[in-house]
Amino acid sequence: MPQKIPATVITGFLGSGKTTMIRHLLDNADGRRIALVINEFGETGVDGDLLKGCCGPDDIIELSNGCICCTVADDFLPTMEKLLARDQKPDHIVIETSGLALPQPLVRAFAWPGISTKVTVDGVVTVVDGKAVAEGRFAEDEDAVQAQRESDDSIDHETPLSELFEDQIACADMIVLNKTDLLGEGEVEEVAQRLLAEARPGARILKAHKGALPLDVLLGINAAAESDMATRSAPHHDNEDEDHDHDEFESFVLDLPEVSDVPALTARLADAIKAHDILRLKGFVAVAGKPLRLTVQAAGPRIETYFDRPWGAAPRESRLVVIGEAGLDRAAIEAALRG
Repeated sequence: MPQKIPATVITGFLGSGKTTMIRHLLDNADGRRIALVINEFGETGVDGDLLKGCCGPDDIIELSNGCICCTVADDFLPTMEKLLARDQKPDHIVIETSGLALPQPLVRAFAWPGISTKVTVDGVVTVVDGKAVAEGRFAEDEDAVQAQRESDDSIDHETPLSELFEDQIACADMIVLNKTDLLGEGEVEEVAQRLLAEARPGARILKAHKGALPLDVLLGINAAAESDMATRSAPHHDNEDEDHDHDEFESFVLDLPEVSDVPALTARLADAIKAHDILRLKGFVAVAGKPLRLTVQAAGPRIETYFDRPWGAAPRESRLVVIGEAGLDRAAIEAALRG
């Protein structure tokens, strides 16, 4: 089996220094091909000119449709699939999340069929503004973080910002205590011990100035975080209903007859997706009288269809892969799609 591509998830509130740390990482990539997926809003983006020699323009992908943990099925997973389908694959994937993103749902998404066999979460790195924490705050400008939250209509979780900070700490394999140059030596150790008390077992705390850490320290943690979710929850989740922990997925393939009416098929797909809470649906369909195969891609309620290439010698078979959380009603979905 081919070796999985490692991915590093970098989280932390607006102003903590994530972007600066990533710039330093890419500046010192030492020839390693790194793909960067960016989901932060309100901070200066990574300058393309700065990335020459370590990243090509196609290796920087911006997810601007909203908070990444709330748009996993619609935005993040399709992006990962396209990235993994490239002929020249990256050596490492770095994902800069919005500071408002819950890291746990994003890490669980790496257990998704089609992703889990190709990518692993090498580590979750949470960047913390040391000076802010020392002064009893989770960010340098808490009002700016709140304004960022209010401007993002995609966020569907109501986690208080203080608890969101706890979630970011609890999920981390490595906590980067940034801006240590603004603290006294005693303050640095005090903040580090406070964070360590809230961290998961085995998590490391590293002290940094302007995010300057060696590449081999940030990458190569080998945590396989997606297979170790039980230890990555903050204490305020201990008594929550386990039904909210959506980390089990299933998929199956449906063989369908040739269709003659593409709009009618699209309508059936939309109805089935809505009725059965299907997360992804993709495949190929044979259309009567058409020499080209119809490609179908659906992520959440969004459905895309287009004719991609002739069937050629391949059998004209309509096959769709249906993906969702465990418990999908296969028989009902098949009946709905057959019409």
